[in-house]
Amino acid sequence: MRLGLRPKYLPVPVALALAMTFVAMPLGAAGASTTHGTGRSSTPRPHPAGSIVHSGSVAGHYHMNCAVSAVCTEVQDPEEVFGEGKYVGHDEPSTLFYSSQPGSGNQMTYHLTLPTDPAPTQSGATFNFQLHPAFWFGMAMCDTQSYPEQVSTCPPDSDSNIVDPATSPNHPGTAFMELQFYPPGWVTWPAGNSCDATKWCAALNIDSLSEDPVNGTTLNSTCAAITGLEYVNFAFVTKSGTSQAPASPVNATLATFTPDPTKDLFMNSGDRLNVTLHDSSRGLVTTIKDLTTHVTGSMTASAANGFGQVQYDPTGTACNNIPYNFHPMYSTSSEQTRVIWAAHSYNIAFSDETGHFEACNGPATITPGGNCPTGNTEYDGESTDSNDTYCFPGSSSSLVQIPGCIQPNGNTGFDSVPYNPVWPDGNTTLHPTSIQFSSPLTVGGTNYDRVAFEADLPRIEFNTCDRSTGAGCTLIPTTDDGQPANFYPFFSTGTVRSQCTWLLGNDIPGLTTNDFGQNNQYGSLLSLTYLAFGGGGATIQRYNDFRQILSSNPCPSS
Repeated sequence: MRLGLRPKYLPVPVALALAMTFVAMPLGAAGASTTHGTGRSSTPRPHPAGSIVHSGSVAGHYHMNCAVSAVCTEVQDPEEVFGEGKYVGHDEPSTLFYSSQPGSGNQMTYHLTLPTDPAPTQSGATFNFQLHPAFWFGMAMCDTQSYPEQVSTCPPDSDSNIVDPATSPNHPGTAFMELQFYPPGWVTWPAGNSCDATKWCAALNIDSLSEDPVNGTTLNSTCAAITGLEYVNFAFVTKSGTSQAPASPVNATLATFTPDPTKDLFMNSGDRLNVTLHDSSRGLVTTIKDLTTHVTGSMTASAANGFGQVQYDPTGTACNNIPYNFHPMYSTSSEQTRVIWAAHSYNIAFSDETGHFEACNGPATITPGGNCPTGNTEYDGESTDSNDTYCFPGSSSSLVQIPGCIQPNGNTGFDSVPYNPVWPDGNTTLHPTSIQFSSPLTVGGTNYDRVAFEADLPRIEFNTCDRSTGAGCTLIPTTDDGQPANFYPFFSTGTVRSQCTWLLGNDIPGLTTNDFGQNNQYGSLLSLTYLAFGGGGATIQRYNDFRQILSSNPCPSS
């Protein structure tokens, strides 16, 4: 085994079997410290397709399985976490915001306008659910039970947590928060990626990694089957601010991942929002104020809302929830305020999750949640292949009757819907409008000083890119036909309601004023230092991203 990789914690067939098995043991209440044992029911029950699965040893328990999820934080090496030969790819073009202002790492406000879609019956149209299962605002968080498992404390909102892995492995335990927004119109959660036929929703996600790279250990396999090694606290943003079900991966139920229109904040396409994130004694508070409908939703990453850590136990068999208030990790935001297990280099960031939706066209009947059947074709007309997974017929959709596959592990051929010029370009008959968001404002209404563009293309170009040397890594990914992809989205700026606004997609006539060289905006290869798994504190260098840092903020908010 080469240094930096660990053996898979469960063989893939075993992992899938565990993920699909429903067992009988009681769950703890939200906010309670809970231990799960190893009892198992003999009666499997149906489970949703996709990344929300029954766990291996707890009745009524579901968790987000990041080995097959389209919306988890991108780890720097999927083989290290999910097993050798296991590819999990998240294509995440991002804008990063830097500031030395104290508080910029834990307090900010964005202005956001949700994109709109073409008419649901428009022939040849593309929709938001095809371009991105989610987009999100991100922040690094403390989790003292998460990677790298070397120190037991993490002072909130403090740059004392900045530790370069090249200097020391003793970095405080780190998680990553994503306030995710989910598009309407297709198969609904938990099987799909929509909350509603016509309305958007949002959820607070906090991803942690239960791994000790210094000693080469991971969470025990019993607990890993219940929560995953990369585990997620998840709660929809609600109108009351109270979670509708336990958020902790140890205690989560099907209700955790099932949208409830009576409780959750639903938003219309085109609505204008104020999005605020700040720390509190109870944990990170996320608030979405819909300026169009005058309805507000929030979620706090608190023990009271059922958020919790997974106790790190590499040798036992129990799976313990530790009620926990999740706080931001850093005071400021810079190149040094990293999540050291993640592929990206970011702290405060906006990112789009793209590259997952693939067509499944043809006469063969699609079994909901199954593979695209032989005889059907992908978006480019090629025959379906083994990567076309978690597919649904048009009849499964909540509104737009388009068959397709979620491909939670990512599209390895780079020829699916998102890699074609069907992004926002001003043609609103056939294409969505752009996500529109402002640069964040931090303490005292202060703008961030600098901006960076970052794309984790080297991390996901596994067929062509050598992440150790950078050879074969390209700004436009290479398709499985050996040709550059037809399109890759880029950020631009324009003026909307007298406010400089960030856009994503293609140039939009009459709106785009600066596209920063289109795909060249992502800059050059970025080498990051990571801890080698089982290396006793030794490090490795990996090219997981392209990044360009601008010397100033070209689109300040007001």
